[in-house]
This record gives sequence, C-alpha cells and structure tokens, in this order.
Amino acid sequence: MAAKRKRGALAAGKAKRARSAPSAGEAVPEGGPPERSIPPQEYSIPPPVSQGKWKNKERVLIFSSRGINFRTRHLMQDLRTLMPHSKADTKMDRKDQLFVINEVCEMKNCNKCIFFEAKKKQDLYMWLSNTPQGPSAKFLVQNVHTLAELKMTGNCLRGSRPLLSFDPIFDLEPHYALLKELFIQIFSTPQYHPKSQPFVDHVFTFSITDERIWFRNYQIIEEDASLVEIGPRFVLNLIKIFQGSFGGPTLYENPHYQSPNMHRRLIRLSVAAKFREKQQVKEVQKIKKKGTKVLVEEDPTEVVFETPAEEKPVEIQLVKPESKPIVKDKKKLRKIQRKKQKKLFRTEG
Repeated sequence: MAAKRKRGALAAGKAKRARSAPSAGEAVPEGGPPERSIPPQEYSIPPPVSQGKWKNKERVLIFSSRGINFRTRHLMQDLRTLMPHSKADTKMDRKDQLFVINEVCEMKNCNKCIFFEAKKKQDLYMWLSNTPQGPSAKFLVQNVHTLAELKMTGNCLRGSRPLLSFDPIFDLEPHYALLKELFIQIFSTPQYHPKSQPFVDHVFTFSITDERIWFRNYQIIEEDASLVEIGPRFVLNLIKIFQGSFGGPTLYENPHYQSPNMHRRLIRLSVAAKFREKQQVKEVQKIKKKGTKVLVEEDPTEVVFETPAEEKPVEIQLVKPESKPIVKDKKKLRKIQRKKQKKLFRTEG
C-alpha cells in the first residue's frame, strides 16, 4: 500500500506540473486553442558590466610596539575596523630594530605598514611606510580621540570604501605631495576587495593647520549630502621623511618640529623661573626690613602749621561726687527725684 501511494503521489505531481512554453524550434499544435494562454516573455535590464576583479591588491599591516596605553590600543583597533584591507600582528619588542618590520610585512604579504611606536609610556609616534622599497614618514601623534571616547551621532557601514579629501596645500609643496600619495595608497580601500562593501558613505579628511596634519572621519548623509563627524580623530606632527622603509637617507626634516622632551623641559624651566623670581622678591623685602632706617632732619616749615591751643585752668575736685542710683524702671527714678526735690524745699523753708 505504501508503494502504491508513492506512485500515486508521483503521478499527481507530474499532472500538477505547469506546462512549459514552446521553444522557437517547436510548432504550436493546430488542433484547437490551448487550455492556458502562454504568458508574454519577460525582459530584464542587464546589470552594469563590471569585471569584478581585485586588481589593486594593497594590504596594510597595522600593529604597534610594547608599552602603548589604552587610548593607542583603541585607536589602532578603530583603524583596523575602518580599513577592511588591513591586517594585524602581535606587538613588537622594543629591543628589535625597525628594519625587522620589513620582514614581518613580507611574511604577512603586506606592502604597506602603519606602525605605532610608544616611548616613555606617554609619547606616541606613527610610522607610515611603503615596504620594502620606501619611502617612509615618521609622525608625532597628538590629541588622540577614539570612537568610543567621542560618542558621535554619525555612523557608517562596516567595510565601506571611503572618499579621501585633501587640503589644497598638499599640491603646493613637494613633501606634502609625497605624503598625499602615501596617504592615498594606505587609507583608500581597493576596489572589489573581498572584505569591502560596494558603498561610499564616509570621508577621510586630511587638512593642514599650524604645520600639522589633522585627520577627521565624516559620514555622508544621503538626504542633503551633509557631513557628520564619526571619529576617530588625531593630529600628525611630521618629523622626517626617509627614502627607505623605516630608515635610509633623509628626504625632508620638519624645521618647526619640537620634541616632547624639549617641550616638557621648557615648561619645567618656565615654572622654575617663576619660583626663582618669587624667592628673589622675598629676599629683597627681607633686606629692606633689616636695613637701618635713615633719620630725616627736622623740617623748620612744620612749625607754621602748628596752632597753639587755649590753656584751660586746672580744677581740683575735693568732694567726692554723689553716686547716681542705678534704676532700671524710669517711673521709680522719677519718684526718687521728686522726693529729693521735696526734701530740698523743706530744708530751704
């Protein structure tokens, strides 16, 4: 019975199957109209022609040295999330030389590198390098603010490709033009990257103010094409540009750069100078107080303004004055005064 049911079910399934439309080679039967009309042929617009090949195979290695603080670690993680073509690696020991990074990039199959170097647990340096040929640039990172710290209202799709916006000054000077090309190759996501999304919804801006490069990340709002800042944000103070990767001949050195050690030293010297000045003022005041006072001779003109006062005769009181009774109530005081007056009248009478 089970086998018969299966066969019946198969037959019913074949009967319910829809008729296929006749092909171009087959002729429509002449005997009577068909039971069901043939639906019209549907036309679809073909998608845009694109190769879809990942040709620009830029890979960026983002890692750091040991001794970084929590803010640097979060900044490094934010850059990894914003750049889908990036790779991570373990922290490098401080004793190792910087040219070892070229071998690490070769092992990781990366041709670009962002390396964060921490010194004295308070100074942060960033290396941007094109490995292994070069060039490379060293920056001092200042005013770091991460995504979790800013809590901005903007948001963007994870893995989307960013637009890069540069200040016009990047095209005027040669060292800025070199940095612009380095930023383009490192921060721009390659087209058709496997981990990227086919959307452009945020902008990386690089602006130059006060001889420093300011990095900002903005979201593009679709309604009115306005910009809302997302984060992270940081400021790059250029130190040197080298011909090789993490070393080599110096192509450019920033004359306006001041090391953090020198900056802290100047602050300490200014505080010490203020303290020294206060101490000197106190010593001068003590010397003035201890010094002998110079006696000034009498001025003869002071007698002119002296007016002699009238001398009053000296009166000697031989009788002790009567003590006045202390009475709090005024009515009682008046009664006592009246009694005294009556006694005086009687004695006089």
